[in-house]
Amino acid sequence: MSKPKSWTLKSIANELGVSNATVSNAFNRPDQLSKARREEILAACKKLGYFGPNKAAQSLRRGTFNIVALVLPDSVEYMVSDPVASSFMRGVSSVLEKNGINLLLFSGNSDNLNSVVDFVDGFICYGRPRNKQLVEQLKKVPKHVVTVDFDIGREASVNVNNQQASFDIAMHALENSDDRVAILGLRLLNDNVLCRVYEHHEFEAGQSIAHQRLRGYHQAINEAGVTLSDDRTWNIPESSERFASIAAKEALSSTPRPNVLLCMSDLIALAAMREAIKMGLSIPNDVRIVGFDGIDEGQRFVPKLTTVHQNSEEKGRLAATLFLSKEQQVAQIDYQLQIGQSG
Repeated sequence: MSKPKSWTLKSIANELGVSNATVSNAFNRPDQLSKARREEILAACKKLGYFGPNKAAQSLRRGTFNIVALVLPDSVEYMVSDPVASSFMRGVSSVLEKNGINLLLFSGNSDNLNSVVDFVDGFICYGRPRNKQLVEQLKKVPKHVVTVDFDIGREASVNVNNQQASFDIAMHALENSDDRVAILGLRLLNDNVLCRVYEHHEFEAGQSIAHQRLRGYHQAINEAGVTLSDDRTWNIPESSERFASIAAKEALSSTPRPNVLLCMSDLIALAAMREAIKMGLSIPNDVRIVGFDGIDEGQRFVPKLTTVHQNSEEKGRLAATLFLSKEQQVAQIDYQLQIGQSG
């Protein structure tokens, strides 16, 4: 038999002297053929190097691809190393895999969705992407979209009340109006730099997770009657030990030294605690430190971290379930304060 460069359903059927439907049924509808006949067709196809109808063409005809794009707020490399994001992704994938759906990770640093929009069934967007252009595209893309921890007016989202949770943890940490507070913020600025954030910087008016938490801190500080100095807020470009340690060391070396550190992630808080211990400071007597997320490491640390616990894996499961149901629903995830000995 001669072999063309690439087989099609029609050409392989002609080669075998059977109908297109017979070949199609052998691959896709085995109940339509006897076991012996199906095995005969499949063996002949395998020998010729034909492995079934084109899946991409089938998907295009159906209009479904069994692929969901998970849009991350930042680069894939950064997000997969973050324990909170990894937990969320685990929750999403656990639901999608059970339903035979594949997950495509899409970087929030990408320019646009055009490279994938025609080949996915829709998008789950975990946190507001740093690229504002992606947010505008998600508002208009003609596919199903579920957002997580921010809204774009498409009425399908999963959220934790970051502002209220940050208010609650800050109110727990603050004891009186004489407290000296520093905020170790996470990605408050679009600039990828570690620096202090002064009053003249205009914070983004949007609903990024960082700015929701910042508003909660400010609300608690105002309610407690505490004065937050203009130079006591830090922008940390990523939730990592390396950057957080530098910011924490700078904050704890300031005069007067802060006795309360409000940290926008547990990784930042843990780095701050390590720096405080290195400097010979007692936690919480000299400095009270609180975090946000509730990662396992914070509960193993000595002293145990006081933080906000959000179930990121459950959040991922809920986002994937909401995507599959196609319901127009705004779902709220509960959070709890985990009271340790750090603040």
